[in-house]
Amino acid sequence: MNAVSRRTALLGLLATTSLALAACGPNAGGFKLATSSGMNEEFKRGFVADEALISQIKVGMDVQQVLSILGTPSTTSTVGNRTFYYISQTVYRRFQFQELTVVDQTVLVIFFNKSFKVERIANYGLQDGVIFDFISRTTATGGEEQSFLRNLFRGVTRFNPLGA
Repeated sequence: MNAVSRRTALLGLLATTSLALAACGPNAGGFKLATSSGMNEEFKRGFVADEALISQIKVGMDVQQVLSILGTPSTTSTVGNRTFYYISQTVYRRFQFQELTVVDQTVLVIFFNKSFKVERIANYGLQDGVIFDFISRTTATGGEEQSFLRNLFRGVTRFNPLGA
């Protein structure tokens, strides 16, 4: 066996082994495993909404009952902690290393009164407002985002070799 055919056999063995191992992985946490081509991937992240659980939440329940039914919220209001937000997003990307695009979003909001009893329940979708980034807990502002190239060219145009 010459060196070229050994190398080809080794590469074939590695490719077969990696494909076999990729096929054995579980589909844990609602995430789809990447296909061998890495195309058309859709992910669900955040709170998994179950209509049976949501229907158990009634006006007048206390915080502990809500937490025992729905679990820990994705985020809470910053002042007074009297609002719980349960956020769920479905994101999509056509190719493996592309940026994710939000396809669907639901936000279940539970408002509490001063005695921490459920006052009102609201369910918002993507059509109701702006996309909420629950990782950094910020929403997009009206300004424009700075790109790498823009900052690079801005730095080049401000270059002053004399230091004045």
